Amino acid sequence: MTESSPPTKPLNTATGALAGLRVIELGQLVAGPFCAQMLGDHGAEVIKIEAPGQPDPLRQWGQVLPQGLSMWFATTARNKRCATLNLRVPAGRDALLRLAAISDVLVENFRPGTLEKWGLGYGALSAVNPGLILVRVSGYGQTGPAASKAGYAAVGEAFGGLRALMGEANRKPSRAGISLGDTVAGLQGAIGALAALEARRRTGRGQVVDVALYESVLALTESLVPDFQQAGFVRQRSGSVLPKIAPSNIYACADGEVVIAANQDSVFARLAEAMGEPGLASNPRYATHQARGQVQIELDELIEAWSRQRPMAEVETICEAHGVPCGRLIGPADMMGDPHYRARDALSQVEHPQLGPLLMPNVTPKLSETPGAVNFAGRPTGADNGYVFEQLLGYDAAEIEALKAAGVI
Repeated sequence: MTESSPPTKPLNTATGALAGLRVIELGQLVAGPFCAQMLGDHGAEVIKIEAPGQPDPLRQWGQVLPQGLSMWFATTARNKRCATLNLRVPAGRDALLRLAAISDVLVENFRPGTLEKWGLGYGALSAVNPGLILVRVSGYGQTGPAASKAGYAAVGEAFGGLRALMGEANRKPSRAGISLGDTVAGLQGAIGALAALEARRRTGRGQVVDVALYESVLALTESLVPDFQQAGFVRQRSGSVLPKIAPSNIYACADGEVVIAANQDSVFARLAEAMGEPGLASNPRYATHQARGQVQIELDELIEAWSRQRPMAEVETICEAHGVPCGRLIGPADMMGDPHYRARDALSQVEHPQLGPLLMPNVTPKLSETPGAVNFAGRPTGADNGYVFEQLLGYDAAEIEALKAAGVI
């Protein structure tokens, strides 16, 4: 059922790079929806499908729920039409196939086999639209002995080797304060969709994009596997540093902490100058990347002895004057007032019908000729049923009433 009157014209009037493409989102929570969000940010028309009476659980997620509304959902579901459809019944499956026939990409993040159980596998979808691209995001991928296992971000980060590397060496592995594995998988899905769209431009055929959450985080692990395969070396948790990459750490100041990253030889020479100790750069103990890596703790203590005597602002100013990367750890209050954030429109403000002005991260990356945009925040469940079923699919009023009565929409 709809929660608000459907619009009479498309909401997404973006002219971004993907304008003209239509994306169906069957996903829920984070990974699949983040993939579709990235496509919608750049102009694709995204139609988010939720089961009647069983909306995306993300609508209730988050630590802040003003007026019972999830800020997480408002952000992840931005630029998306919201419609309801029961895919467990024949009429719902028929409607989805009609929608797939006029769409370019379908994103789903159900457990592998779910679409097939409903008779909506890629064979059925491509039969109505050979050019359709199906992006499938799951914990372990669509094939292999673990494919049928449930896989949330935490488990995927563990199986992909990332979680074991996060945190302090003497404590249990940490997690990031965000759903890192999910969003990385969503990014991989968006990249896969764009690659498949380019292939379709040449061949006219769609294909399946198989995104495994664990493989998405595995891709972030740099030389973890060849380090072990070639030398038996296993990376370990190392807290705020990367072993042998020095100096690059968080350093205490008189009134807080800053990050200084000066591990390249030429940058370290500039840091030594900034500290008033230019001789450090020619000292054999610190002169090269390899040498500094051997005395990482000693070097960090030297730098912190200098930074502790100064407030953060002074350390930042000195480092900036010498071309040394340096910055404080900031939170949302800092972001909202930062002149660089403002100058680059890093945050986008949209009008939410219940909450008024709502800030959220803006579209990335920035394209010079066809920029994306945040046009509207996440919408109520079923808000766009009229647009989808009447305007796009051509159901008449009697048919729509019958679908409602049968619990199909």
